[in-house]
Amino acid sequence: MIKPHGSDKLNPLYVADAAKRDKLIQEAKSLPSILISSAAAGNAVMLGGGYFNPLTGYMNVADSMSVAKDMRTTSGLFWPTPVLNMVEDASAVKGAKRIALKDPNIAGNPVIAIQDVQAIETFTDEQMKTITKAVYGTDDMEHVGVKTFNTVGRTVISGPIQVLNYSYFDKEFADTFRTAVQIREEMGKLGWEKVVAFQTRNPMHLAHEELCRMAYIDEKADGILIHMLLGKLKKGDIPADVRDACIRKMVEVYFEPNTVLVTGYGFDMLYAGPREAVLHAIFRQNSGCTHLIVGRDHAGVGDYYGPFDAQTVFDNISKKDLLIDIYRADHTAYSKKLNKVVMMNRVQNHTKEDFVLLSGTKVREMLGKGIKPPKEFSRPEVAEILIKYYESTVE
Repeated sequence: MIKPHGSDKLNPLYVADAAKRDKLIQEAKSLPSILISSAAAGNAVMLGGGYFNPLTGYMNVADSMSVAKDMRTTSGLFWPTPVLNMVEDASAVKGAKRIALKDPNIAGNPVIAIQDVQAIETFTDEQMKTITKAVYGTDDMEHVGVKTFNTVGRTVISGPIQVLNYSYFDKEFADTFRTAVQIREEMGKLGWEKVVAFQTRNPMHLAHEELCRMAYIDEKADGILIHMLLGKLKKGDIPADVRDACIRKMVEVYFEPNTVLVTGYGFDMLYAGPREAVLHAIFRQNSGCTHLIVGRDHAGVGDYYGPFDAQTVFDNISKKDLLIDIYRADHTAYSKKLNKVVMMNRVQNHTKEDFVLLSGTKVREMLGKGIKPPKEFSRPEVAEILIKYYESTVE
């Protein structure tokens, strides 16, 4: 398995020792506390699980600006996006050296982590604009990621954290949520050394399934990690539990046993296109994967990014900075001429009409009416689950 990013071994920030954790939970009751954003809670979960290795906590303004401009922290660590605890008002913890961070995503707001406060700073308008443009490629407030980043506050609480739990993820998605540590352990038990990872925030259609199979064969891999985002998405995206059911059914019916691990991670989608693709690569390197599949408009939204910007961003990233290899995929679709799913740039003598191409809008419309998409587009077992979901959303 591949080495973690930035260190020889993972540094998960979850306090695994039960006695130490109980002691910290008791300590948290006497500490000044603050309710953090969903994004900051997701960052805590990722820090806790080792996905953000080798970071030890939330970044300060200087590191955030350095990451935005150069994809490096001030110490020189390669990193693509700021990892922040941003709040509207930090007066409740002003002057405190150690604080409790309260989870906004669970009723009663239990403490998710304890933070040692190194600094409390505030981004200027210019700094917010610089980070927004660098990370998201736009400052358009219609972009869901831009809007989220610019509406949680701009006061930055930096410093190392100790993570006490994984929010709601390990409870609501007990069969699927895994830390980077756990994924490495599971792949180790299976004897996997070369592993291709597939990132998804959607149910997988036939083209996605075949893309995983292509990468698996092309790279002569030992296994496939299907790694789904379990956190908050934009309006209209399929909920995580439905996605989970779809993917598990597809793997159960159509993949050989012990060739695929279906897992998920607790993080809110950024929709940051190229920068988020690089972050996804770090997640998977920390999970032990050797390859990440990056397809068309990876981590994108709307028309904010070019179809292959999330691939070309890796052109100037050296192996010194990132060990994981990128499996670059073109648009994948069913060829009527060849009677199979192909990568469109690999076949000759094809026109657009030779492929089965359906827009997301068209597919949602069909499913909403109880119509299964053609078998060349979606597995019938997956379509059944999605039709039931759409039926349940009709009032």
